[in-house]
Amino acid sequence: MAAAWLRYHAEDACLTLRIHAQPNAGSTGAAGLHGDALKIRIAAPAADDRANAALLAWLADALAVPRSALRLKSGKTSRRKVVEIRPADAQLITRAAALAA
Repeated sequence: MAAAWLRYHAEDACLTLRIHAQPNAGSTGAAGLHGDALKIRIAAPAADDRANAALLAWLADALAVPRSALRLKSGKTSRRKVVEIRPADAQLITRAAALAA
């Protein structure tokens, strides 16, 4: 897999996404790549963890997985975040890769 922001760990059936979050945006959605991360604009403020909650909810919806499958592994107070998704399969990887298109 060539995308630096997207990593699949077969031994754990885990997909890791590197995200660059932009809170307080007009609407929530993917906005292409930002360096080695997928940029996601979030229509929620960073205060009180609302942007993180909105990010995870949007990702769950966009990737058609239950919210419980996602975990914010790092970056709770940063724009740079790492999100893990378990379990992951080939279809999920394809849907995730399409977010950068």
